[in-house]
Amino acid sequence: MSDPGNSAANAVGADRSLGQLVASATAEMSALVHDEIALAKAELRQDVRRGAIGGAAISVAGVFALFSLPVLSFAAAYGIHNLGLGLAWSFLIVGGAFLVLAALAALLAVTKFKKVKPPEKSIASAKQTAAVLQSVKPHPRAAQNKVSV
Repeated sequence: MSDPGNSAANAVGADRSLGQLVASATAEMSALVHDEIALAKAELRQDVRRGAIGGAAISVAGVFALFSLPVLSFAAAYGIHNLGLGLAWSFLIVGGAFLVLAALAALLAVTKFKKVKPPEKSIASAKQTAAVLQSVKPHPRAAQNKVSV
């Protein structure tokens, strides 16, 4: 069976001119592009929100870890003291362990910094662009305008 609504739509579409069809298609494409942009914005907003919450959570975790270091240092020192060493020696051992860890982290940082190189490809590209721009001659009409003025 034929659908009467469908035949009515075909009759209306047949009565429209080519210009009207193009205008309608352009409007629909514009609406589609706007909808796609709105969807992308919504997805980005959601990802940014998740990233911000994750960043805040990691910051809070870092603060708690930083605050726990003195407590754990005292616990380690008093634990060593309970093994029979003097209290001063216990704190000295814990402090020395922190200095060894700091030295290892500094050594790692220095080796990583030595591997950092300048952006050679970008520098070469910029030099090539500058060389091309230096060899460009002005447009002949621009030279004529300067002479006539």
